[in-house]
Amino acid sequence: MNPRKTYDLPLPGGRVLRLGERTLVMGIVNVTPDSFADGGLRLDPAAAEAAAVEMEAQGVDLIDIGGESTRPGASGVSPDEELARIVPVFRRLSGRLRVPLSIDTCKAVVAQAAIDAGASIVNDISGLRYDPALGEVVARSGAGLVLMHMRGRPREMYQEARYRSVAREVAGELGASLQAALAAGVSRDRVILDPGLGFAKRAEHSYDVLAGLSDLAVLDRPLLVGASRKSFLTVATGDLAPAERDWATGAAVTAAVLLGAHIVRVHAVPEMIQVVRVADRIRMAMIAARG
Repeated sequence: MNPRKTYDLPLPGGRVLRLGERTLVMGIVNVTPDSFADGGLRLDPAAAEAAAVEMEAQGVDLIDIGGESTRPGASGVSPDEELARIVPVFRRLSGRLRVPLSIDTCKAVVAQAAIDAGASIVNDISGLRYDPALGEVVARSGAGLVLMHMRGRPREMYQEARYRSVAREVAGELGASLQAALAAGVSRDRVILDPGLGFAKRAEHSYDVLAGLSDLAVLDRPLLVGASRKSFLTVATGDLAPAERDWATGAAVTAAVLLGAHIVRVHAVPEMIQVVRVADRIRMAMIAARG
């Protein structure tokens, strides 16, 4: 096991996010009625605000806010609907929290509104494949950018889950997204990559990608892993409802940390912070033991 490379990610306002010295935990706030894990619980802006404030108090490092479900089979929502859901939340939180806020969206107009209201990172599950203008928004704003691996749309993405070498293909397609971001004017040092566990991947594909996470180091960008409560976990555990998958999530998060993830994206913040802190210690001990 090699030491994890560290990165300094510039954010708007002169802020710099240090990645790699320890694993950062990104908390999820879904402002949607139909998220697979917690749909409807935080649809009200006040409830979303309270959840984000609580997450920061629990020790989260970043908070990711989304107004459109990307669960398998989900239908999209209009930009106006997405804006109506997320802008009031960002306005409530802007200036109140110390941790950076991320907007989970594929739409340039939504990203711009969120950045104007306080977001400093854009988390795009499409890897700039849905809305090319999104890269230009990020470039102009100086925001950070998460590029996730994805094929197709959530409604039919499993039809695209055909791979000969999933790890190699994910790396190649993420590399193409990175090049698209650079072509749009996004500076390389602002980009984070996400292999997209569960997105256009069967369960066996997600396990293969997670096991091969260290292979993505060739792209020389920090890695974000989102395994939290996803259905691929139930291949190992048996059929569990999303809210019952936190023990399984902890195992996947531990593997991600040991294999080099810089950020993990989770629902159960206090529990996963404990998992990450222990996994970080194990990782450091393994590196020290190798001399």
